[in-house]
Amino acid sequence: MSLTLLLGIGIVITIIFHFIGVYAGAKKIVWVAIVLIWAGAISIATNEVKPKAYDEIKKMQGKYEETDKLIEEAMPEVSLYELVKIKSSYLKHKKNK
Repeated sequence: MSLTLLLGIGIVITIIFHFIGVYAGAKKIVWVAIVLIWAGAISIATNEVKPKAYDEIKKMQGKYEETDKLIEEAMPEVSLYELVKIKSSYLKHKKNK
């Protein structure tokens, strides 16, 4: 799933929540909830992965040039979003091989 698609889904959900808040007469409460949801989602996506994920990255390293480039850019601290990009690249090349 691309970042653009995820952001688009998030924006659509934000608009839906906004109109629910307008209909229910609780715009301030809904917007506080929307801000907290976005902050949580961004926090999760930018957190560093667990040590077990680094072992998985080492197994993927050295097999495909594009994947190696992504790994090199992500190191030394790999976020969850970067790990997803690395795995996606690896699986794409593995499937084509």
